[in-house]
Amino acid sequence: MKKVLVFFANGTEEIEALTVVDILRRAGAEVTVAGVGGKELVGSHAIRITADIDAEALKALDFDMVVVPGGLPGTTHLDESEIVDHSLTAVSEKGGYLAAICAAPLVLGKRGYLVGKEATCYPGFESYLKGARIPGKRVCVDGNVITGAGMGAALDFSLALVEVLFGAEKAKALRSAVIAD
Repeated sequence: MKKVLVFFANGTEEIEALTVVDILRRAGAEVTVAGVGGKELVGSHAIRITADIDAEALKALDFDMVVVPGGLPGTTHLDESEIVDHSLTAVSEKGGYLAAICAAPLVLGKRGYLVGKEATCYPGFESYLKGARIPGKRVCVDGNVITGAGMGAALDFSLALVEVLFGAEKAKALRSAVIAD
């Protein structure tokens, strides 16, 4: 089973975080929502969220992917978190995936994970994507890094996460199941 760690902080953009959690769980991933600042949090649009675990209680970091959603001031809280930093390092070092959407690719950029990679973010945050190639796409997948442009790209971003973890067939089937074309 694929294990995914999704961070959430006060001020996180709810759609970016919860779409990821929902789509990955539908795909069969074991998703842990870790709250930076406690288990009881409030998103950027005053929606209350109860995380699965307080991020400070994370012990083993045996995850295949870490997801950092955007929103403000949520991205700032995640950027300042030592456990987020430690988790990104641990998962990256074992060859896992790092994913961020909206303003949150700045967390990856400031730590050097985007150097030489294709990446995207919410308009106005490009200066934080140190060393990245910025093609202007809604979603970029480059090696072990997946980035999304913002809330409007949350479903496509989430399906890209499914594709890298479970393959194109699973992502296509899930897309058909959730989008009534």
